[in-house]
Amino acid sequence: MLINGQAQDLLSVSDRGLQYGDGLFETLAVIDGVPALLDRHLQRLQAGCQRLKIDCPDIGLIKQEIALEAKAVVRGVLKVIITRGSGGRGYNPADAAQPSRIIYTAPWPEYPDNYRTEGVNLRLCRTRLGWNSQLAGIKHLNRLEQVLARAEWRETTISEGVILDTSGQVIEGTMSNIFAINGSEIATPKLDQCGVAGIMRGVVIEVAQSLGYQVSEQRISVAQLKQAEQLCCTNSIIGIWPIRRFEDVHYAVGRFDQQLLEGVMALGFSHEQAASR
Repeated sequence: MLINGQAQDLLSVSDRGLQYGDGLFETLAVIDGVPALLDRHLQRLQAGCQRLKIDCPDIGLIKQEIALEAKAVVRGVLKVIITRGSGGRGYNPADAAQPSRIIYTAPWPEYPDNYRTEGVNLRLCRTRLGWNSQLAGIKHLNRLEQVLARAEWRETTISEGVILDTSGQVIEGTMSNIFAINGSEIATPKLDQCGVAGIMRGVVIEVAQSLGYQVSEQRISVAQLKQAEQLCCTNSIIGIWPIRRFEDVHYAVGRFDQQLLEGVMALGFSHEQAASR
């Protein structure tokens, strides 16, 4: 673990990331020492810093530290956290605050390989996401809504939960983005009021469009999700998982578009794509 370039695991208790969740993070897959889709993640990190008015640390320096942490990793997860740093007591951020950067790796999660081929089960969460257009789309550190939603189940047969906003519209999974497929049309929830615009979400849109799908971002109800021919969920670690069951609705995973699945995995995890982007 590197904190501000130093090999340590201690952060000041006055850091605003700890005090107020004042910061952002990125979670990347690392394959054979190469962080997948690195530039896309760093672009979102920079955009988030700009939105929160945090002085983004030098991207070249962040890349160097990422390379240092990732070089010995065969298959793992790398996390980058940027906070506003330490800066006095109270909500008003100090002008002189120096951002903190935290970079560390963790083992690859032990998801069964058949999730990608046989699909997973989803449930509907009771926890709702509040609206805040200023925070919508970015991956800020305030994840309590997701924590509460994920705490709603312990069944190992359920792999993910669908979260709605306060108006009852589908937004995302607790750790993923959601797509509904009907023939040549793919819809994913609009994220202008809440939710995280995932990096793998962008990859799915890109690959789907290249395969001739008409992709749209729109308001999606639970009923529309249940009426879809196919569903899938995505993030930068799982890639893409077809959905086998959502609540009481079952989907024929065997009919899931293998070109879409393979294209997303190739773009999201190949060494060449990771190194060049």
